[in-house]
Amino acid sequence: MKMLVTGATGKLGTKVVETLLKTVPVDQLAVSVRNPEKAEGLQARGVEVRQGDFDHPETLDSSFSGIDRLLIISTDGENETRTKQHANAVAAAERASVKFITYTSIVNAKESENFLASTHKVTEEIIIKTGIPYSFLRNNWYMENETSSIQGVMAGAPWVTSARNGKVGWALQQDYAEAAATVLSGTGHENTTYELSGKLLTQEEFASKLGTVLGKEVPVQQVNDTAYADIMKGAGVPEFLLPFLVDIQKSIRAGSLSIESNDFEKLLGRPATPLSERLPQIVKGLS
Repeated sequence: MKMLVTGATGKLGTKVVETLLKTVPVDQLAVSVRNPEKAEGLQARGVEVRQGDFDHPETLDSSFSGIDRLLIISTDGENETRTKQHANAVAAAERASVKFITYTSIVNAKESENFLASTHKVTEEIIIKTGIPYSFLRNNWYMENETSSIQGVMAGAPWVTSARNGKVGWALQQDYAEAAATVLSGTGHENTTYELSGKLLTQEEFASKLGTVLGKEVPVQQVNDTAYADIMKGAGVPEFLLPFLVDIQKSIRAGSLSIESNDFEKLLGRPATPLSERLPQIVKGLS
């Protein structure tokens, strides 16, 4: 059996590959990356490195050739571009007669009104239409996405948000990576959907737990979207990123990430790493 991970030099992809290397023979693992030189370290460890670019479908035919089980890690960028890239990857998988596709989606993708969900909904539909057995890993929100806000709090700033009482199921990228590795290398996951989420928390609850780790009270500043954008701009966030950050706040406020699930336990035999363990790791890394 040969399995392949796309986007293997990205933050999530790197963690998936490292997890797999602990559990599967190296000769069963291949990676597809846009720039193979970035994966020289993996190649030196015996991992087969293939060049594949989602913007150039012709490169994916050779990249996916002979692959039995494929993990497509969703790309970054505008929804229209991402949708096209994902479609290219799925079509190449079909041409290569891949036998199983795992795809990193977003929580509640089919019904979600989250501004990021449209790409994932379409990609899931495209995969289903191929008839290839699949597993959708509907990831909630990465704890690492809050790194800059945590840094701000450590420097004395309040926790700023316009998300109101919206809840988020934060989990570490490592948890999501272990779930992906389990599904890709395991059995019995054909035509499944996993809603992967940590314990749901509001911004105030998150800030309170962060305060416990830091040993100080973390004030929460609830503002409107305009004020949030102004504050982020003042903190040095590039202007082109501001609409994206505001849309995240809107999506959380609307409840799009408030999906509770025990699917981490189904896959890993444990829930997502508790916040009390997760936050100290991140804070330590920023100190």
